[in-house]
Amino acid sequence: MHIVTSAPTRIDLAGGTLDIWPLYLFHPGAQTINAAISLRARAGVETRPDDRIVITSLDTKVTVEADHWRELRDRRELRLLSLLCHFFEAHGLTLTTTCESPAGAGIAGSSALNVAVCAALAEWSRTHYEPETLLQIAMNVEAQAIAVPTGVQDYRPALYGGIAAVELDTEGVRRVPLDVDPSELERRLVLCYTGAPRDSGTNNWEIMKKHIDGDRHIFDCFERIRDTAAAMRDALARADWDGVGRALADEWDNRKRLAPGVSTPAIDELVARATRTGALGAKVCGAGGGGCLVCFGPPDRREAIREALAAGGARLLDFRIEQHGLTRG
Repeated sequence: MHIVTSAPTRIDLAGGTLDIWPLYLFHPGAQTINAAISLRARAGVETRPDDRIVITSLDTKVTVEADHWRELRDRRELRLLSLLCHFFEAHGLTLTTTCESPAGAGIAGSSALNVAVCAALAEWSRTHYEPETLLQIAMNVEAQAIAVPTGVQDYRPALYGGIAAVELDTEGVRRVPLDVDPSELERRLVLCYTGAPRDSGTNNWEIMKKHIDGDRHIFDCFERIRDTAAAMRDALARADWDGVGRALADEWDNRKRLAPGVSTPAIDELVARATRTGALGAKVCGAGGGGCLVCFGPPDRREAIREALAAGGARLLDFRIEQHGLTRG
């Protein structure tokens, strides 16, 4: 048996961190806005002639081996992959993974990889899961791996692709596809890797604890983040590209207020370079502190923005808005 799956990463445009339960319950109208992109994570499962489990990450060049799936519960190396094989009671297989996203990029590479691996192992075990159930498994196992709560937005671009709002309220989580011309959005975006990875679990957990403890400053920041996500969705729906740029800039201003480490001098310099060259807005993807920077500007300024970021030491990432989510084969 040979199974191959892949899933896209994403750019989060507005509303991030509010997707962590139970934060969104305290902010009526909470939503996140994101777009799947063509930098994909891939998983391959092959049957073995013996009963052993071999897990290989091509990106980290690390391999974990076990004689029985129960041994994987406490493995620290390739923690997420080991726990997924443990959950699916894997045996007699080799799991190989790779991801086109840089490590710690903030574009949900681990979530995309998680979804791809879950789909591959579910197919190997001949177990059918409804899409939302598969996402719940992925989210819960990742929380076990990183030992802090996970958000809900990152798994949906990986599964479904496209440009969407993820609505968050008492009744649950709903993905709503947005009627946006992907080519028009794509030609206004520039994505680069800042050169420094970030730890989203740590950043988000510290912010979440302050929110739960009643920090009024954090609460007010999230109120503004919620309102900015609504403005972003409205601007996208109307193809108001200047409005999209303003919303992206507002999102970053609000997010930087959450904690001192969300931005860094290096990130500030890259944002300044992009802005001087014509970007209407720029923000770090994910929790901040490093990873990828997304910039938004007029199509006729896109190449100049790319050149300015490259001159500032950033690594440009080529991508497309990805209409297809999880694929098999």
